[in-house]
Amino acid sequence: MRGSPYHIVTHELIPLIFEAGAKKTDRIDPKHPSFGKVSSYKTMDAYKQTWLQLLFFLKEQFHLNDVEKIDEEHIRDFMIYKVLERPSKLYLARISAALGKLETVLTLYAKQKYGEERYYDFSIRQIVLDSARNLEMVADNYHDRAYQRPDIVANSLSQSSFTLAGDVQWQSGGRIEAVGIIKKEQLRGYCIDPITGVTIGQIWSKEKGGREGMLMVLTPTYNWLKEHIEEYGQFKIDRQKYTADIRRTCENLGIKGEGSHGFRYAFAQRRMKEYMKAGHTYEQSLQAVSLEMKHNRAKITTHYLT
Repeated sequence: MRGSPYHIVTHELIPLIFEAGAKKTDRIDPKHPSFGKVSSYKTMDAYKQTWLQLLFFLKEQFHLNDVEKIDEEHIRDFMIYKVLERPSKLYLARISAALGKLETVLTLYAKQKYGEERYYDFSIRQIVLDSARNLEMVADNYHDRAYQRPDIVANSLSQSSFTLAGDVQWQSGGRIEAVGIIKKEQLRGYCIDPITGVTIGQIWSKEKGGREGMLMVLTPTYNWLKEHIEEYGQFKIDRQKYTADIRRTCENLGIKGEGSHGFRYAFAQRRMKEYMKAGHTYEQSLQAVSLEMKHNRAKITTHYLT
């Protein structure tokens, strides 16, 4: 089944599953022609929106245009991608329900077109949903330590050097010790970020546990840092005053202060989306972001996503 997502959903899938006014007793009777059908316009529209999102996601991430080839890996990655958006429990449950109904409509399509039974198993959607609930990754009872607008927090700090440090942190995911002092020899020039295709500046750093690696920041931030070092010989801040300023700034902005670590949380969540948008699977994205954050194990990075 090929075509644009809009054509597939509107002209192929919905006509198979939607039956306005179908009785509930008929819709739950396996022997009735209306079994498994959707009778509510509101419900059908909700399913339609989720199916469209899924198809565009698969086209972008997996270059998949044939809906009949959707498998549990695709469903899992889509569900995880939605979890990263911090949805409410109800919204995520509705997404799961829509994917469950997609199983039904794809089975109906195969039977109608090929005259044979084909079964699709998207039960992984429920596993991801349950995990998100258990780990409190959804809105109800969830406390996200990431600053939703780290750029605003950084730009609102009282000193320009603190703003620069904040920019380096949220753009690169560096720890506070990485921005505490930066010397000229740590500046490693420009390159193209292979994930986003954007020109970035590279800063070599050695952080917690002696872990070494590059911090990647936007070009304006790198230029600012370079100019600062050229003028003052190095970049250095008082970490305690920096942390205190972040706390006061968050209070003034009316948001919960998460210290400098809130910048790292924001980086992890943004970078995961960038990797997945570039076509990487969840596991590949998690491993790559873990390396960028200088974590020994990918599991550590999951705490920044939950």
